[in-house]
Amino acid sequence: MPTWSGTRKKLEEDYLCPALRGRVRYFATTYRESHDQEGRAAILVDGVEVLKSDYFTYSRVLWQRARDYRDEQGLNWREAYRKADKTVLEDGLFDQRDFYMAFQTFDNQSVEASLADEHPIVRIFALLDRRLGKRRLAALEETMEQELDWVRPFYLLRMEAEGLKLQKEKEVC
Repeated sequence: MPTWSGTRKKLEEDYLCPALRGRVRYFATTYRESHDQEGRAAILVDGVEVLKSDYFTYSRVLWQRARDYRDEQGLNWREAYRKADKTVLEDGLFDQRDFYMAFQTFDNQSVEASLADEHPIVRIFALLDRRLGKRRLAALEETMEQELDWVRPFYLLRMEAEGLKLQKEKEVC
């Protein structure tokens, strides 16, 4: 696995669209003194953490939700955990390992495949990717209406940075 500094450099310098360079920063850390060396990850826009999550919040919600699924739906622990893991991620909770794995997936596939990926963080990386052109970005508007609430702001950020207007805004004017 590459170092975090190498991963961050690729995300911020190699992949990030020129219109967002200097505005978007990626952050991930592992707390070496914590149990199992857990940590947190974030995406900062203009110095503000727009997307952030940490292992401790993530794991607490994950296990509570898995317990609820097990009790309410009669699932075994493995099934309950898998279902909880998916729903917790959809709510915007993840740990730094999810962030690293999302980057590995993103780094090893095309931007088109990343836009369609099931992992929301991979889709965020793709939305901010320089390989995603303005026409293709604008064409994603309908798709973004069904996107998760915590992924959609990255689409809007990119549209604004590129000087593009949403079609629905144009129709209202």
